[in-house]
Amino acid sequence: MSQRAEKPGRRALLAVFAHPDDESFGPGGTLAMCAAEGVAVWLVCGTDGEAGTVEAEMLAGYANTGQLRAAELCCAAQALGITGIDYLGYRDSGMAGSPENQHPQCLHQAPLDRVAGDVVASIRRHRPQVVICDNEFGGYGHPDHIKLHQATVLAFQAAADPEQYPLAGPPHRPERLYFTAFSPGFIKWVVRLMPLAGRDPHKFGRNHDIDLVQIMSWETPVNVKLDVRPYLDRKQAASACHKSQGGPQESLRWVPSFLLSRFLGFETFMQGFPPLEPGRALRRELF
Repeated sequence: MSQRAEKPGRRALLAVFAHPDDESFGPGGTLAMCAAEGVAVWLVCGTDGEAGTVEAEMLAGYANTGQLRAAELCCAAQALGITGIDYLGYRDSGMAGSPENQHPQCLHQAPLDRVAGDVVASIRRHRPQVVICDNEFGGYGHPDHIKLHQATVLAFQAAADPEQYPLAGPPHRPERLYFTAFSPGFIKWVVRLMPLAGRDPHKFGRNHDIDLVQIMSWETPVNVKLDVRPYLDRKQAASACHKSQGGPQESLRWVPSFLLSRFLGFETFMQGFPPLEPGRALRRELF
């Protein structure tokens, strides 16, 4: 776990995600852009990624899947320019309904107030103005994503209260909290195109356990849209570090390149705090 505190006055962003690879396959362009602009980008990684499917030959030289994925995360962090990583150390819970959900050390089984306390400690250590995490649906319904969303919402408020988690450091109040938001337009195109390519939109991803049709019903408001096209090379380099997991580009190789570049070149967020009135204009920055 990173122990370095952020310098007063410097812009800082804390990204809270569940697995090694979420930072790259998700808002990697945003993290790279912020780092290039001088923002201190800190990452909280909630789990060891142990439930991820890995080809046996990739484990050569590693004690287990978690160790391999930690090495991949360090590679990706360098590619994105991430300042440091806080590992929470929970076990990967796997997708909803899988046997891994019942493991006593997994994130899904951890008490919510304990996980929130972990995030509070990171907020108080790094003192960010901006915090980002997955949305209430966990992006694609992953239990660990949902749990860290819930914990981060609690921690965002608790971090400013000296009465809560007093051993986690001096209180700090971040200015803004954002949740990742998918572009429903792109997903609709993918759902339409998949049957033409002989693929089932209910069984998307490396393990065919992501239901894109269901995800379309989880539409959230988009308050911020960032043009990260100048940083796509860094995002792609970071994604390539997670070679054991393939990533969305592997699953979307059959998508026309102009659609794929548009999808990867823009990253969108919903503002969770402070709440926005409906109809507010789309913003182009996080800070």
